Amino acid sequence: MTTKILPGATGVLALADGTVLQGIGVGAVGSALGEVVFNTAMTGYQEILTDPSYMSQILAFTFPHVGNTGTNVEDIEQIGGGSDTSARGAIFRDVPTDPANYRSDASFDDWMKRRGVVGLAGVDTRALTKIIRDKGAPHAVIAHDPDGQFDLDALIAQARAWTGLVGLDLAKPASTLQAFEWDEGLWEWPEGHPKTEGRKQVVVIDYGVKRNILRALASTGAKITVVPATTTAEEVLARNPDGVVLSNGPGDPAATGEYAVPEIQKLVASGKPLMGICLGHQMLALALGARTVKMEQGHHGANHPVKDLTTGKVEIVSMNHGFTVDRDSLPDAVTETHVSLFDGTNCGIAVKDKPIFSVQHHPEASPGPADSLYLFDRFADLMGPR
Repeated sequence: MTTKILPGATGVLALADGTVLQGIGVGAVGSALGEVVFNTAMTGYQEILTDPSYMSQILAFTFPHVGNTGTNVEDIEQIGGGSDTSARGAIFRDVPTDPANYRSDASFDDWMKRRGVVGLAGVDTRALTKIIRDKGAPHAVIAHDPDGQFDLDALIAQARAWTGLVGLDLAKPASTLQAFEWDEGLWEWPEGHPKTEGRKQVVVIDYGVKRNILRALASTGAKITVVPATTTAEEVLARNPDGVVLSNGPGDPAATGEYAVPEIQKLVASGKPLMGICLGHQMLALALGARTVKMEQGHHGANHPVKDLTTGKVEIVSMNHGFTVDRDSLPDAVTETHVSLFDGTNCGIAVKDKPIFSVQHHPEASPGPADSLYLFDRFADLMGPR
């Protein structure tokens, strides 16, 4: 062990290529291994860091000012767990500021400590973003030590040894262990999240679902049951649902698809209305005969332009994915419905003559604009009169 004391530095980010960025450690003390991606959202850092789709990733926020809205219990997106099933670490240009918001019940730094999120501030996030843009999302270790003692060679070696997200099924650890009911709707001023009474029975297969997906569904009049990622199609259909949702989640869709795709194929054959979101979209595409591929940088932010080809409308959406559906592999029975106006990648599909569709982006936002909430109504309409 060749521990080095870095004067003035209490945090580091060690990349697999040997690059080391020094700064000020914030949040939890310790270290975390993952893939580094940048997020371009200007708000919603708490929702971002609790999105299970970021499991095994370290987030670099391109927006320089973070922390001023504090944190609260309502804006946590994952159902349970901490940084083990969401973002492992976070990188900021400036040290997070003290909260100044009436909804805050804890500072961002204290919240990160409790959740086990390792943070690094005082970093040139523009330079880091350029590295990711030019070379792809690197493997790295983020570390925080108040005494500034780091074994840099060991941290770099750990980053180099990590095999990454390709071939990694993360949906099982991100998923609920048992089925449960959900009856909380979208946030309303000033009451918060209202209780709902649904009529249409919807089963959500949880690959790492966000709370606001469930809230958006509940607000359309759905009565929701959330089931684990490994639930079989027979078990889902035994609940006699009016529709099924394949949720977002982390990891490689092809790896999760080894057990999920055969069950999704049975759900497609059942004729039930089916909606996929993010990872659910990718695995639906796999079930229909398409391919998925790893992206160099991925899409992460709340300001991505997507065009709905069915209406011609352009919407600004939330994105969070490192894999994409290969649009050239879509079979004839599948129609492309949405495309990214950043790079032309696929962002939505529908099955011809069947009540089945999916999108790559996050129509529930949280954070982000509500441009795509109409998709939940589109799904509800497929299930019949409400």
